[in-house]
Amino acid sequence: MSKSSIIDEVLSGVAADKRVRCELPSEGRLYLDRRLPFICVYRRPSGVDDMAAEQLVSTEAAYLIAPDGRPWQRSAAGLLRSLAKFQVNHFGGFLILELRIGEQHSDDAPIDELSGERLVPSPWFKVEAITRQCPPRIVDSLARSLRRIRILKQPAQVEEGFVLRSDSDYIPLLTKRDIKNIGCHVIGLEVGAIYRSADTGELFPGVLRSLRRSLGRALNRTFFAYARSHTNISPSHYHTLGRRSFAKAVWDADRQLAWIETSFDLLLQATPTNAESAWLEFRRRNFEADPEFQYRPMSVEPTDLKRRLFQVPIGRIEDATLAYLLRQKQDELDRRITMLSDVGTVRFLPGSLQVYGQVGDDLRNLASTLLERIPPRSWDRSSGRPMKAGEFASLAREEVRRYQAVDPTFQVEVQVRDDIFSGLLVSCGNLLIGKQTQLPTSRVEALLQHEVGTHMVTYHNGNCQPFRQLALGLAGYDGLQEGLAIMAEYFAGGLSRPRLRLLAGRVLAVESLLDGATFVDTFRMLVRQFGFSRRISYTIAMRVHRGGGLTKDANYLQGLVDILSYLGNGGELEPLLAGKIAAHHIPLVEELRLRKVLRPPPLRPRYFDFPRYAQSMALIRSGLKVTDLVKGTKK
Repeated sequence: MSKSSIIDEVLSGVAADKRVRCELPSEGRLYLDRRLPFICVYRRPSGVDDMAAEQLVSTEAAYLIAPDGRPWQRSAAGLLRSLAKFQVNHFGGFLILELRIGEQHSDDAPIDELSGERLVPSPWFKVEAITRQCPPRIVDSLARSLRRIRILKQPAQVEEGFVLRSDSDYIPLLTKRDIKNIGCHVIGLEVGAIYRSADTGELFPGVLRSLRRSLGRALNRTFFAYARSHTNISPSHYHTLGRRSFAKAVWDADRQLAWIETSFDLLLQATPTNAESAWLEFRRRNFEADPEFQYRPMSVEPTDLKRRLFQVPIGRIEDATLAYLLRQKQDELDRRITMLSDVGTVRFLPGSLQVYGQVGDDLRNLASTLLERIPPRSWDRSSGRPMKAGEFASLAREEVRRYQAVDPTFQVEVQVRDDIFSGLLVSCGNLLIGKQTQLPTSRVEALLQHEVGTHMVTYHNGNCQPFRQLALGLAGYDGLQEGLAIMAEYFAGGLSRPRLRLLAGRVLAVESLLDGATFVDTFRMLVRQFGFSRRISYTIAMRVHRGGGLTKDANYLQGLVDILSYLGNGGELEPLLAGKIAAHHIPLVEELRLRKVLRPPPLRPRYFDFPRYAQSMALIRSGLKVTDLVKGTKK
């Protein structure tokens, strides 16, 4: 393709406000997510093949990687000149940020005490203006944003200059006359190559990923400041200038991770199939011998899953935020597949600690406080006989139909299962009910909001997003998801004292497991020390000791603590309804929402319309703590 035809194609796409992805000669490329008042430029030095450096600009919504060699760089200059003229005419201003990789400043790098080798030095940057007319406030804005960067806990060093340095092999893409005549602005940014060893040139992938994400945020803040002060647009947030469209690698990675995720159900696999007969045997033996649990045969081969998992093309994803989220999920799936292989063995518990975490001091103290304040003989307010599985299933199906009236695509199932003795479980959006489940009638509405209004609704909302991971759950989502579900019980008026006591008992049962307790030890502690009934103690101990040791049950109370803290500090519930996310994903989900990557969730929980919702939320906003829930009101 000729130079003129490339320029015509690019300008035609920009005029239509469409995505432009153009391959240039000698492996150069131009990417424009849409019409934007900035572009990030990287010129590949002659004879240098540094794909890592290119990743620092390719995460941006508008970038140009100029080809190697002066003839091709002259062509890139012509393309950039035409693009800048077009964008200035449209926006009234246009910012070009040219990134260069500088030599490593390794003299101040820390020394490895064992090997004597220098480690990764502090991140460093040099911000340079090519003309005196470059807005000082924008240069300062970039420098301030860069100073926020921390890599391996080391703060960035930033130097500011006024004239882009002149090297014998450096030819400006735009001359000072071009810049003045067009009316655009150019800033140079030199970045230290801390992502490579100064001695061997070895790449540090983790450092590169951190630098890429941090630098991307700094650049977007700068582009935001420039747009508001030097163009005719006024974006509401710097995230709104980020990417909105993605290459095939993103969808491939999401689809492949979703296939792996849905090919097995770890919790179902780790749930005993003989829970009732094991209880009867445990009771017959006077509660003195650990029960022998049986588990389902695996229908997948873990080694095959791992092989497919590490073939997922996450390394080809240009968007730093999505690459971060999908890489997190890949790592968690790796650990969960290992747990799948280890069900019923002593290796299962170490895997659980990696996936679900352990009990911290604050959580343990809170659980102990709740058990001290709530006497063993606290009961749910209930009249008549307990509700059986089939009856609850009917009410759950009726609840599903209420949501279907709002969104007919809410297609989920409620099943009473023979292979689950008792309890409730949502798997892949479907509610599974153990055949022997019996529920206090006072808890029914709360459990409907827990299972249907939270787990099933967030699964559906996530399924309506472009990425399947939001339905299946981003890495580490369990704590926030369960906390949100417990919060739904509170809004429904069903977060009873016995329920809080049960959540606290689960925490201390997990702690006993981590202290090396046997099943019988945990059972005795719950009965003798905390006054739980033998049947409830058996169920708690079974949930915690299943599979070889599962720490997930501590997440319920921790999730409630986190939700109350989040809402008490002014957080909104709506961002948590986009899908199944962890607490540290909230700002990333908000970023994707501002970038218009994520859509508004189609369903919101029915408890939003309950009469007590506004009053309950007002109490939470005033600083309600978990211990305040013991009496139902804040002290």
